[in-house]
Amino acid sequence: MPSIPVSADSRYMRPRVLWITFAVLHLLFFGFLSPLIFTGEVLSDIQFYRQWAFEGITEGYWQGISTDWVYPIGALVPMLLAAVLGYGPYQLAWFLIFAGLNAVALAVLTSQRTRQRYAAAYWWMGITALLAPVAVGRVDGLTVPLVIIGLLLLARRPVVAAALLATATWIKVWPAAVILAVLAVSRRRLTVLATGAAVSAAIAAVVAAAGGVRHLLSFVGAQGDRGMQLEAPFTTPGLWQAILGSSDAHIYEDIIINTREVRGALGEPVAALMTPLLALAAAAVVVLLLWALRRGADAGALLASGSLALVGAFIVFNKVGSPQFMLWLGAVAAVGIAWKGRSWLVPAAMMIPIAGLTTLVYPIFYEALYNDLNIGVALLLTVRNILVIALFAWAVLDVVRLARAGRELSESEVRPETAP
Repeated sequence: MPSIPVSADSRYMRPRVLWITFAVLHLLFFGFLSPLIFTGEVLSDIQFYRQWAFEGITEGYWQGISTDWVYPIGALVPMLLAAVLGYGPYQLAWFLIFAGLNAVALAVLTSQRTRQRYAAAYWWMGITALLAPVAVGRVDGLTVPLVIIGLLLLARRPVVAAALLATATWIKVWPAAVILAVLAVSRRRLTVLATGAAVSAAIAAVVAAAGGVRHLLSFVGAQGDRGMQLEAPFTTPGLWQAILGSSDAHIYEDIIINTREVRGALGEPVAALMTPLLALAAAAVVVLLLWALRRGADAGALLASGSLALVGAFIVFNKVGSPQFMLWLGAVAAVGIAWKGRSWLVPAAMMIPIAGLTTLVYPIFYEALYNDLNIGVALLLTVRNILVIALFAWAVLDVVRLARAGRELSESEVRPETAP
């Protein structure tokens, strides 16, 4: 879709209005966090980030180096950066990193003053607001702007883009889905591959020098023994079995990793199948992308839809169903809207209830769900999961649509048009 120039009459498209909106949103985030900031407390998983950072600083016991870790080793970097101001102001430092990265992503997103770029920027801020508790409280909230910047810079600054995507992947694994899409359809694939390998080699060298090379890839198998998390899409039937009491399905609290899972009935067999299913789904999407590219599909549109499809596969076929996963979809959808405008109206609209329902389930009504098996909250979660699956299906079908459009274009170029 061609870019539409911004009209001078469109007040909300003016940079000043955009940045005022950004400032107001982040001031609201700051207000939400202020009771924690001014008492030296922290939000959600940031308590673990602070603990891990200061264990390394004060005791020399480093996650991912001294021991196996659930995160890739790159996640230590923002956790340590947030420790610069000290133990008490940790939440403030984390918020400043979050706000700073978001500001850079917004600047890149609106570097071209077009309606669809500005629409994508406002939309992304809205989704971030709807997912506020996990956006400001999980490390995923820092990887989202890195992925947005990386995708938007891919055409003009492929080395920088690839470095950002590789770095984001070494913080949290999910950007690997975006890298897979880039490798499948982008002409920059060799640059991305070489840059990603260089970043990975540098990280491995640092870890090896610190004596932790045997723990470098420990995050790969860290989820292996987990059961089906309560919120994961494929857990939904088991959740309803537990609610209805039609089997021995029940909610199990794993205190060690601070999660709730559905155990019993088909919970364990389904959990054992999820990792192979995820790998198969991701491989199938990559094959679909290669097929669409060969049929002449537009590479830019294919990258956007393919990234959404692969990220969707990482969520739908995952035994883990953490609420911050919805941030992943928001990042890719924001880029899709920036590139393709109105043709991405469906995923843009679907993401609004997905984000809203996610926050209603967690953290607002989460205790009622796992303690009381509240039917109303279970219905909210079920609708959210259906929408996530539908969004994944839309992305896959859009890849097929692009392949067909590419084929028709190729045929029209080689066959002379006949008179009606």
